[in-house]
Amino acid sequence: MTLPSDPTTQTNWQDVASEHADFDWSVDFDKQTISGSVTHTLVWKKADVRQAIFDTQHLDVQKVTVEDRPGDFSLGANHEVMGAPLKVVLPSNRAVGDKTRVQIFYSTSQDCTALQWLDKEQTQGKTFPFMFSQCQPIYARSLAPLQDSPSVKITYTAKVKSVLPALLSAIRVSPPSARPAHDGKVIGKDVVTYEYKQPVPIPSYLIAIAVGNFRYRALPKVEGKEWTSGAWAEPELIDATYWEFSEDVGRFLSTAEKILPPYRFGVYDVLVLPPSFPYGGMENACLTFLTPTLLVGDRTLAIVHELTHSWFGNGVTQANSTHFWLNEGWTTYIERVLLQLLHTPADRGFSFLIGAKSLQDALKQYEDKPKYQRLVIDFDVGEDPDDAYSTVPYEKGANFILHLERMLGGLDEFLPYVYDYVSTFMGKSITTEDWKAHLYAYWEKHGGQEKIKALNSVKWDEWFYGEGLKLPVEMIYDTALAREAFTLAERWDASRTETDITKLGFEEADLAAFNANQKIVFLERLQSYPALPHTHIQHLGALYAFLSTPNAELRWRFYEVALLDPASAAAREFAPAAAQWVVGNDGTGIVRGRMKFCRPTFRAVARADKALALQVFGQHKLSFHPIARRLIEKDLGLA
Repeated sequence: MTLPSDPTTQTNWQDVASEHADFDWSVDFDKQTISGSVTHTLVWKKADVRQAIFDTQHLDVQKVTVEDRPGDFSLGANHEVMGAPLKVVLPSNRAVGDKTRVQIFYSTSQDCTALQWLDKEQTQGKTFPFMFSQCQPIYARSLAPLQDSPSVKITYTAKVKSVLPALLSAIRVSPPSARPAHDGKVIGKDVVTYEYKQPVPIPSYLIAIAVGNFRYRALPKVEGKEWTSGAWAEPELIDATYWEFSEDVGRFLSTAEKILPPYRFGVYDVLVLPPSFPYGGMENACLTFLTPTLLVGDRTLAIVHELTHSWFGNGVTQANSTHFWLNEGWTTYIERVLLQLLHTPADRGFSFLIGAKSLQDALKQYEDKPKYQRLVIDFDVGEDPDDAYSTVPYEKGANFILHLERMLGGLDEFLPYVYDYVSTFMGKSITTEDWKAHLYAYWEKHGGQEKIKALNSVKWDEWFYGEGLKLPVEMIYDTALAREAFTLAERWDASRTETDITKLGFEEADLAAFNANQKIVFLERLQSYPALPHTHIQHLGALYAFLSTPNAELRWRFYEVALLDPASAAAREFAPAAAQWVVGNDGTGIVRGRMKFCRPTFRAVARADKALALQVFGQHKLSFHPIARRLIEKDLGLA
């Protein structure tokens, strides 16, 4: 299977490719750098290739050795998105399959996009600093010289010297996780060497590191399973983290293994990061990173999406960002299948219903850039894939697969195909064309001409390359769990002509039987109507405690309701509150760094009061992760 070139890398991975990386790192919180070396084991894919090219970005490369001898190297011109190619001269007269070792000595810099360094005041415990990485989609090159493409999968080992506990997206070799924190040494003072191994080949975007004062607690072992799971968090959050995930991680993994091949990575740990983490979660191999906004005390199924990535993304991987939907669309689809298996078909439909609102918002966001409304995006060379980051590949992709499921006979008939798809491509990087070819081959073998006829009727080009605000087909979902929320929203809409708030007839008990997701659907349904009057919005926020809720999902959606009409009195009143909430200047000190919250909130505030948005962001921008900071700057017209 020949993979196409990747428009976001300058490496020559199709000529000579890394198959293993050995990291030797020292973490320096004073300088805010990681320094040391990476040793690549390279394999020739074409005979007598005389150079290996690695992606780098804002790295200080000091020297290179090739087969333990001083090596010749040069850094090319820096590209704004792709960075500077590092070219290393290789030995001559090598055949296909031959291997060599290249060691690169370097240090990260203050401009490293992958890393965020937090002062102790930005952590929960406010005693020690914290550092964590985010390498997806193309930022691993700012952490280490790598062939930074998901078409290249490597195993890795690592030794990390640090005065604080260090975690990596791999299996810990030493010191054991269950031992006292920091191997019993003095945290923040004594240097401990942490050793890790990742024996399963992974794409570079899954390389991850976190260093801080965190603690470990093993999650309950599942009988008959060889894999283990555990929870990591700062001491102040470890009890809440354990409670949130202790019942679910093992249950979810076990349920997934009923419809998918066995979990391959041996360890499934979760780490709750400080609030500036820009995503809800990141599926780093062996170690899922999570936002603390998920610790709401209701054991909602927050972990299912990242866990499902163990098969879709970490196992079967997009060849490059053009095919990102293969990671996220499949993960979202299977996440919702698991909801049905764990609960009811209504829960699955309810999740699709919630997703439909976020899809509409994303499609509207890109009305002036319709290329990013597509499922399969043909990126130009050097185009930033983060510019296209939205829920489109998640929701449009999941709906596409749901449509195929319905076309091909329903879930029971579709799941054996899913198992075969994952088994066929596990450990490989693939394109949309590879996926489609397998789809046809499977159903020709297992369904004959009837299934092929169904596949031929699919609007392939409209699904892959269609633009606009509508899906190629109208999708119908099970709305049983949404009916009460829809009815309540309809009552609020019908009440807009009543000017006396005391006569509205709404009560705090209206939401008493609603779970968090039903409250979300209620607030989203309100956004489908014209903006409510100012006094109604004030009453809504106070009566249902949306103005004070610590649940970021609810608070953010309330502000979306309040700011729906940017010229309204409600927008003028609530824009300052929304701006202060997102930067943590609301009495909590907790920045809402998750891009699901901070980006749309700043956009909504800017529509109501551009000067306010620019002022508040300018004062607090360093509180956000470099990735979030850069994208908010683009949203506000600063970049």
